[in-house]
Amino acid sequence: MATRAKEQEKEECRRTGYTYEEYKRTADWLLSKTKYRPSVAVVLGSGLGGLADLMENPVAFKYNDIPNFPQSTVEGHDGQLIFGNLNGKPCVCMKGRFHMYEGHPLWKVTFPIRIFFLIGVRTVLVTNAAGGLNNEYKVGDLMIIKDHINMPGFAGQNPLIGKNDERFGPRFPALSDAYDKDLRKLVLAIGQELGHGNIMREGVYVSLGGPSYETIAECIFLSKMGADAVGMSTVPEVIVARHCGMRVLGISLITNKAVMDYESKATANHKEVLETGKKSSKIMEKLVTTLLQRIEQNNI
Repeated sequence: MATRAKEQEKEECRRTGYTYEEYKRTADWLLSKTKYRPSVAVVLGSGLGGLADLMENPVAFKYNDIPNFPQSTVEGHDGQLIFGNLNGKPCVCMKGRFHMYEGHPLWKVTFPIRIFFLIGVRTVLVTNAAGGLNNEYKVGDLMIIKDHINMPGFAGQNPLIGKNDERFGPRFPALSDAYDKDLRKLVLAIGQELGHGNIMREGVYVSLGGPSYETIAECIFLSKMGADAVGMSTVPEVIVARHCGMRVLGISLITNKAVMDYESKATANHKEVLETGKKSSKIMEKLVTTLLQRIEQNNI
């Protein structure tokens, strides 16, 4: 009977995630391959992978070489985990993330976040490309995420579904403080100092499942619901990071304006997303590298 119960528990883990020991095996493998012990992780969104190229003395691992790691299939997501120093601070960067629309279950989408926790990361910076729902937003603006709306969660899609392991976090984690106030305040101040105050915003990000872009009616609905920007990522990673007790800062690059006019001939497309990411990458890079330096200086 004990053997059968153990097999049932193992099967449940297979449906809702890896076991703690499997996460630990991946974390230990990474730690054995590099001397870096990062306290900060950066998740890079579509077209924003250039930040990883600034890493000093990098040690890179292809996702398909890392035990248990999912694979990224989206253009603009290279599929590398890179350790190194970013402006003198030890960091690990995800150059390419995972999405539910690729066919990954959410526990697999968020697998790297728990690996970060196990290797000692305590602050996670998530970036993404997003469509602007707020009429005041312009293409190229940077929105610091102050809160999010988890639309898939309304339909029962949550990365924490399944048996909870207290070694990662509590069964019912609070998300009213999902995005760290001190980090938000700091990055907005840095944006002003760097002369980018005119493109710095703070708003609410809404996550949808994708991969299709939103209809006009959906954009109108999301805007009236209180969302300022819309995308297809980030929220599952934030939920798991907060479950693990890590601090989170989120930045959305507004790569296109959401279409909310039935007379408009504009349409959203991934090429536009990548092009805007490339144009704005230098601003994002300077913002993040300065932020990391200030975190170190101010011990935030």
